[in-house]
Formats: sequence, structure tokens, C-alpha cells
Amino acid sequence: MIRSKAIASWQWAALILLRVIIGWHFLYEGIAKLFNPYWSSAPYLVEAKWFLSNIFTMIVTNPQWLKVVDILNISGQIAIGLGLMIGFLTTPACIAGLILLALYYLANPPLVGFKSSMPVEGSYLIVNKNLVEFASLLVLSLFPTGRVAGLDRLVFGPLKSQVSKEG
Repeated sequence: MIRSKAIASWQWAALILLRVIIGWHFLYEGIAKLFNPYWSSAPYLVEAKWFLSNIFTMIVTNPQWLKVVDILNISGQIAIGLGLMIGFLTTPACIAGLILLALYYLANPPLVGFKSSMPVEGSYLIVNKNLVEFASLLVLSLFPTGRVAGLDRLVFGPLKSQVSKEG
């Protein structure tokens, strides 16, 4: 494995672009849910089939818990999205996003034998958009992109190491 002491500017730019795109996705999903008076996590949770299905079913059957989960889901998506887009508390935003995406995946994993009545965008087996976004956030959590371009740079200061000048 080749070890590099510095990351090239174009590599930082690609990581920052990925962070902003994922941030936009989280932010938009949260805002869309916030302004839809009929949205609830209940249909998604009731479809749960894997080892946490009992917990998700319990949430659906308790209106107070369902309301709390809905509020946490919406506010979490908006906070994660804003954090990633503006580069503020990027590592905690990545970690919160990882937790949320893991819960989405665990509720309805694309595994053989798990049928869902919910519409899907394609045909998945093991890997779906939640897992792809999870892997992307995992990579982003390892790089302090907010300290290169974001509010983290203003609050915590720029990175101490030099950015590579290579093409």
C-alpha cells in the first residue's frame, strides 16, 4: 500500500463534493417529510423483517413512540444535511448519518426472501442506496473536509498539514 503524507487539492474537492451531495440528500429528505402532513415512518417500520423487527413493530403500535421517532427522523435528517452541506461538525454529522442509515438498512435489508410491499427504485440484493450512502459517509468520516472547506475551518481552524500541490 502506498502511503501519502498529503492529499491533493482535487482529492479534497472530490471529498467535499461528495459531502455536500450527501448533505443535500439528507436535508431534502428531512424537509420533504417536515412539510408533508401525512408522512409517518409507520409504513416503513411495519415492513421491517429482520432481527430488529420486534422493536420497530413496537414503535408502530405505540403512538407516542411513533411520534418521537418521526420527530427524531425528520430533525435528524435536517441537522445531518445542514451539517454536511455547510461543513459544520462534519464528523459528528457523518456518525449520526451512519447510525440513521444503519437503522434504515436493518429495518428493510435487501436480502433473499425478504419481500416488501413498499415501492422500490430498482432491484437490490444485499447492496441498496442506504448501504452505498453508508459506505460513502464512512469514508467521509475519516477525512476532516469541514476543516478544508466549511464552518469547521472557521470554528476549529484549518488543517495543520499541507495540501499536496499535485495535479
